[in-house]
Amino acid sequence: MKRILVPTDFSEHAEKALKAAALIAKKTKCELFILHLLEIPNQMNEAITGGNGSLEETLFLKKANEKIQKTKEQPYLTGISVHASVQYERAFSGILAFNKKNKIDLIVMGSHGTSGIEELLLGSNTEKVVRLSEIPVLVIKKEIGELKFKNMVFASDFSPETKKPFAKMRDFAAIFEANLFLVFICTPNSFKTTLDAEKTMNKFIKNYDIQNYSLHIFNDTTIENGIVNFSKTIDADLIGLCTHGRTGLAHFFTGSISEDVVNHFTKPIITFKI
Repeated sequence: MKRILVPTDFSEHAEKALKAAALIAKKTKCELFILHLLEIPNQMNEAITGGNGSLEETLFLKKANEKIQKTKEQPYLTGISVHASVQYERAFSGILAFNKKNKIDLIVMGSHGTSGIEELLLGSNTEKVVRLSEIPVLVIKKEIGELKFKNMVFASDFSPETKKPFAKMRDFAAIFEANLFLVFICTPNSFKTTLDAEKTMNKFIKNYDIQNYSLHIFNDTTIENGIVNFSKTIDADLIGLCTHGRTGLAHFFTGSISEDVVNHFTKPIITFKI
């Protein structure tokens, strides 16, 4: 991991994400990119520029550049290679394009923490970023005073298509020398015998060179409750989930399960696209 992106709207939630990203950047010696996207209706663009001027001269851009420069100079970013930019583009598409152009390895975004994925930093745009991003997205809900990623949970059905996301989770855990807890959640509606679940997990994990891990089967009323409750029992510092381009934060989940996990787990959550 070499480059981290933090999209910002200059809110307190964005600052929490930036502080977390700064801790990770110092740990990994990564470059940090701060991006603010301005979305101005075409009619306003024409009114401001007369239809032929440069948006770089507008008051909106000037103010945004002042804010992002002030953000870049925060003391907690000292010692980090920081790049800051302001662009006129739609939020989610702008972030995805920025990732590809700058070869970003991780996106860190803030969450309001009370109303599900649509209340993340950039609202429904963030839901699109999480769903469509080819690179991992780390969601931060509370300010992280110190970088403590000792116990990480990877919740999955351990199907073949989750191999690629798991490999990324394994690499992320290795950076922090974390204990990785792989958990299979059994519920009345998605029941699997212990023997079958163990067979599935053992077959899955044998393909990886991995240390500091353990396999777990956890029973609960729903998958989301199982993920949250299991994570609490082992005092997890972070939960890893798979995402799917067609179904957002779902995948082996259904409905709003992953949104519920975001709502009910206050510590960081990282998502990996299948």
